[in-house]
Amino acid sequence: MIEFAIKRSPSDAPAWSRDEFARRLRDKERYYHIHHPFHVRMNEGGLDREAVQGWVANRFYYQTSIPIKDAAVLANCPDRAARRLWIQRILDHDGSTDADGGIEAWLQLGEAVGLTRAELEDETRVLPGVRFAVDAYVNFARRASFEEAACSSLTELFAPTIHQRRLDNWPEIYPWIDERGYRYFRKRLSEARRDVEHGVAVTLDHFVTRSDQEYALSILQFKLNVLWTMLDAMWMAYIEHKPPFFSCAHD
Repeated sequence: MIEFAIKRSPSDAPAWSRDEFARRLRDKERYYHIHHPFHVRMNEGGLDREAVQGWVANRFYYQTSIPIKDAAVLANCPDRAARRLWIQRILDHDGSTDADGGIEAWLQLGEAVGLTRAELEDETRVLPGVRFAVDAYVNFARRASFEEAACSSLTELFAPTIHQRRLDNWPEIYPWIDERGYRYFRKRLSEARRDVEHGVAVTLDHFVTRSDQEYALSILQFKLNVLWTMLDAMWMAYIEHKPPFFSCAHD
């Protein structure tokens, strides 16, 4: 139980029904990073090339951290059947060869926006705020129970909408992006839906008292905070043009 990061509040109120609890989880969509001003501007075609490249480079750090996070989740999972399902997430991102997987697809997106693989892999473009937020999520997964970590993954409830919007809008609003780079978004449309089905079932089955259910909502909010904070850092760097230490003297 991750009391150091997310507080559990005792409650004597009756538990929500399974359907009501599921509805409240889905209602968290209002805090999803698709509503962040950076994302809104990006999906309206309002970012310049540098900002799009910055987003791709910073999200790559998140993408490469996801299978590390999921390996930690597996290490804390005592159920063999659940592990068989969860391990697919690692394969989805790492791939079974160097030619497939989500990380490879994101590298191709990087090339499509004009970055080199080396620029992505050396992490020099990763903003400190992004690194801090992503690392906090990985560390959470290392110390969380399997069910807590599964609950935190439920931001994927909202992901297919954002992937489809990019596929629909970006070819028109960013014609300079090579369309071969969109493989990641197409790939995740089906993968995210499959992952959500498992994560929702784990969450609804495990968090059954009102106190537990409210705790689960706090866990999901923590993950939403991670994604929102990443875009806060990118807004400062690429919209306000105030990257870290912009006001400090440089040698």
